[in-house]
Amino acid sequence: MRPESESFFIDLLEAAGPSGHEGAAARVWRDYAAGFGNATSDAMGSSYVSAGDGAPTIAIFGHIDEIGLAITYIDDDGYLWFGSVGGWVPTVLVAQRVRVLTKDGPVVGVIGQKPPHLTDAEERKRAPKLSELWIDIGAADGEAARKLVGIGDLAVLEQPVMRLQGQRLASRAVDDRTGAFVAAESVRLYAESPGPGKLVGVASVQEETNFGGAHTAGYAVAPDAAIVVDVTHCSDYSGVKKTEIGDVRLSRGPVVNRGSGVHSAMTEFAIETARAEDIPFQVEAAMGRTFTDADAVALGRAGVPCAVISIPNRYMHSPNEIVDLDDLEATAALVAAMARRMEQVPELS
Repeated sequence: MRPESESFFIDLLEAAGPSGHEGAAARVWRDYAAGFGNATSDAMGSSYVSAGDGAPTIAIFGHIDEIGLAITYIDDDGYLWFGSVGGWVPTVLVAQRVRVLTKDGPVVGVIGQKPPHLTDAEERKRAPKLSELWIDIGAADGEAARKLVGIGDLAVLEQPVMRLQGQRLASRAVDDRTGAFVAAESVRLYAESPGPGKLVGVASVQEETNFGGAHTAGYAVAPDAAIVVDVTHCSDYSGVKKTEIGDVRLSRGPVVNRGSGVHSAMTEFAIETARAEDIPFQVEAAMGRTFTDADAVALGRAGVPCAVISIPNRYMHSPNEIVDLDDLEATAALVAAMARRMEQVPELS
């Protein structure tokens, strides 16, 4: 991956952007996209950039929000109680550090829990509940805490990006800054060598909560076809059954969703393009809802043919999601190649 693209991806991962508060990450995305197109945003906070001006219009969606926390109550001792914005498992949150996003800037804290020394035998046998965890910002009391933090403030885990071996890295926000990265990077590649149509990159908001950005952006762009890029579960580590989710591995390229819930002609076009362009790829089964922005985009207006292309991700919805940069680069190349080859939208037989 070229250094400028890698730096962009790292900046995306470091920026806080929980669902409903994506502004910091969206600004990083638009600043990068402005280098090769007219980067804009809408009233919901989704961002756009495009290349080419012909037909058909193809939209590439990657959601820019991440899962987070929402402050629900501040007690008189200064502790912050919270709920989940998206799919956090309470065991993952134990002892994490957090960044609370207040109107006056970030406030850091730690997630507290009763220590094992003070729990009884029954408590030690079970996983903690979300209602048994709180955030400690070090405030002297409730009055001091309420001067810094408000009800409804959102938070993310305070975890820096960590480089691992080879081209792999870990971050709390791989889901789905990878898709947002591809939504911009594929348009950059297409702008360098355009095809017959127009490719619109969309960094959509609120996927983790209500698909709001996909609904509204899909309506606004009115694409003839769409490609949605999200992450998918790897099955290359202990405890995950390949018989249930398929054989998906890091470093083996993008994963094309195939089956129910995706447009079969768009799916086959993605596979044909990958083979023609010698881009490594994997296939996983789609069994109804995709649980991605495609579920919203496909039902827009009179219907939008959608392909879903996923990026292999280990340990999803944790502060240590792992992705391979080579997989990101291959996914962007595949999306750009599909746009170049699409003289007309593939039709169902």
